[in-house]
Amino acid sequence: MNTKLYAVTDSLGRPIRFFISAGQVSDYTGARALVNSQPPADWLLGDRGYDADWFREALNDRGIKPCIPGRKSRDKPVRYDKRRYKQRNRIEIMFGRLKDWRCVATRYDRCPKVFLSAIALATTILFWL
Repeated sequence: MNTKLYAVTDSLGRPIRFFISAGQVSDYTGARALVNSQPPADWLLGDRGYDADWFREALNDRGIKPCIPGRKSRDKPVRYDKRRYKQRNRIEIMFGRLKDWRCVATRYDRCPKVFLSAIALATTILFWL
């Protein structure tokens, strides 16, 4: 049993929102689940897995500028701010800090609800540290 964790962080890399899905599900599922609950922001930094026209349009409708590089298979390349994209390491650092918690890193819990509860507990502490 595997899962995929999607996260939204603030500009400091502190976790704000989470969504968990089955491991074989596309990244678009997590994007669709989190796009409506996005907090007000100027920019959204994401990796190539979130490159979709509908996702970019949904962000623009909410007044959020996407900074997502295009997939290599795109016909027309997408422009994005490369300097701003380098700040995406903050979310990777947040996932690394989250995996410092042994119960999250090794996935002791079989039930997804209990696993998400462990993640919520860990991120609550990470938010304030």
